[in-house]
Amino acid sequence: MQTVTEEDLLQMLQYGPFNVALHAAIQARGLSLESLRRRLDQQGIAVSLSTLSYWQRGRTRPERADSLRAVRGLEVILELPRHSLLTLLKPSGERAAGPWLPVEELCPEPGVRDLIAEIGERGERQLTGLSLHDLNVVGRGRELREVRTRAVFQAQQRGVDRWIAVYHHPHRVLPSSRTARGCRFGRVRVDEGSGLIAAELLFDRALARGETYLLEYGFGFDEPGPVVTEEGRGFRTPQHEYLIEVRFHPASLPARCYRTWRPDAQTALKDLTDLRMSSYHSVHFIDFGMATGYHGMRWEWD
Repeated sequence: MQTVTEEDLLQMLQYGPFNVALHAAIQARGLSLESLRRRLDQQGIAVSLSTLSYWQRGRTRPERADSLRAVRGLEVILELPRHSLLTLLKPSGERAAGPWLPVEELCPEPGVRDLIAEIGERGERQLTGLSLHDLNVVGRGRELREVRTRAVFQAQQRGVDRWIAVYHHPHRVLPSSRTARGCRFGRVRVDEGSGLIAAELLFDRALARGETYLLEYGFGFDEPGPVVTEEGRGFRTPQHEYLIEVRFHPASLPARCYRTWRPDAQTALKDLTDLRMSSYHSVHFIDFGMATGYHGMRWEWD
């Protein structure tokens, strides 16, 4: 029987399909279907041997809520990244065809590739985004006041020690050392004409393979900006969890809010669903197993 390496397994978890990735994970861990069934049963999850066999052979796919719970249990037992199998169960139109999307395909502004090239993408592709939370604060004048981010990454290779954050806004944006935790800003490159900024986030150490890392950072503005009507983030790799919140000044609340998405910079933004304002004057959405592309929200003031 051919041995499945960790590198092979990671590729299969990125590309799929689900049954191939599941079969590879079971082989890599050296577990039998019976042992998987018993360990799931210990978690209070009942799955038959025939069902597990059908899943790994591609004859059926998990679809019901109890089946998806079993898949989450398999991720834990097989020591896989969170949501890595669940992501592969999304319809093909909602997932990326590959694990990496060039940044210029996400950002319509020219020059973004040059900014990143000046810093250098050392190790970025060896990080998997497990969890990312964005908070956008909108002021009384309907302008964006601050952006704060909290992220958890997992290293797929040893030695990764940095991440590059890219942000675009028509007004001058500045990295905020006040909000940086678990990292510090390294090299920062700005394109004044387009409002692009690329900031190198340096970890406190080089990571071991499989190690997770938590960091927080933010951007602020050196002067009040124009009225904003949308915010979001482009993902170059599939993301396991993304939460975005927009917090409005109580004196300036929008009339309507929508969740939006587009697969690349050349495609028009699409409204996916309406979003409700909370009594704390904020709107949010959270999603799991997300495809590459731009995910965000927009709102209408009148």
